[in-house]
Amino acid sequence: MFKKILVAEDMDSINHAVASVLKELNIPEVAHAQYCDKAWLLAKKASQDGEPFDLLICDLSFKDDHREEKIKTGKELIAILKSENPDLKILVNSIEDHPQSVRELWDSGNIDAYVCKDRHGLRELKAAIFCLNDGESYNSPSIEKILKQNNVLTLNDFEINIVKFLANGFTQDQIEQKLKSQNLKPNSKSAIEKRLKELRDEFNANTNPHLISIMKDLQLI
Repeated sequence: MFKKILVAEDMDSINHAVASVLKELNIPEVAHAQYCDKAWLLAKKASQDGEPFDLLICDLSFKDDHREEKIKTGKELIAILKSENPDLKILVNSIEDHPQSVRELWDSGNIDAYVCKDRHGLRELKAAIFCLNDGESYNSPSIEKILKQNNVLTLNDFEINIVKFLANGFTQDQIEQKLKSQNLKPNSKSAIEKRLKELRDEFNANTNPHLISIMKDLQLI
């Protein structure tokens, strides 16, 4: 069984629940971090001391507060820690079950298990830990169902960005400048116009506001 586990979770109630599961499994060493930056520092120090964590249990969303954080989301934290320690097993423990988010995380190759925080979440968390310890991957049944849906639509980063900017009231000229300022490509106005037209056709949307509404209903943005 795993000897050293890092839990990145900002909710006290969830931390206590996860801690009870890990105690039941007799995990010798467990560290908790309510901020992504703190989790990264704990992982960094453990690696430098020659005693890296075996498993990261990580939420995806962390609520903003007065602290200025460099790493703001679980997805960012996961990518960083996996790049620094490829042997680290990573278990997502989140309420997030949007098809877009789930598919992107599995396609990244950075995670080994995905557990939904629902009424069966703690039982599934325990099952996931056993599977990972045996060298297997794991998904909650609800996540497995999402991944088996071949007709689930997913978008790339460019498409997500332009529609999100549009939803926030940006004009196409402003979106072009925003993409360029963030060094995101493609970023030309012609590419933006072309892809928005293609998306309207794909989603049978009459206008850009109609497109935004449909994509929000489908939980793609």
